[in-house]
Amino acid sequence: MVQANAQTVSLPADSYVALGLATCYRQQDGETEEIQVFEPVPSAYLEAVFKGVATSYSAICGTTLGQALALDVSGFSTDKVAVAQPCLDFEERLLAAARTYQTRPQAINLLPLGTLRDDINFSVEKKRVLNGQRKVSLADNVKQHKYTHEVL
Repeated sequence: MVQANAQTVSLPADSYVALGLATCYRQQDGETEEIQVFEPVPSAYLEAVFKGVATSYSAICGTTLGQALALDVSGFSTDKVAVAQPCLDFEERLLAAARTYQTRPQAINLLPLGTLRDDINFSVEKKRVLNGQRKVSLADNVKQHKYTHEVL
């Protein structure tokens, strides 16, 4: 259960927010492991998802800030919910996402409160690796023209 902090006072508990169930991956000992993660969905991304953009979300539910903070996921009807965990910085991201619906209330009409949508363009073709590390090498350097940094 996520504890609310003093920042939640700025938004009422009945503020709208969309909560998504994402399929992500974690690297451990050179292998990738699939995990289920609850993530808040900002209004702009919600609009993009419902226009058909491929997403790692298998389901998105319209809920209230209070229910999401308590991780009340009764709106989700999938078996993946039992093993799902909140994303990193869940509370902070949840508050930020809830604020986006305050400024774009028309996005709430796409997914009314208490509604679950799982008919979205779910795809894991581009895997979201949560703890991936990038290794930079000399081969990554971009070759530049010899006059790039000179005034001609």
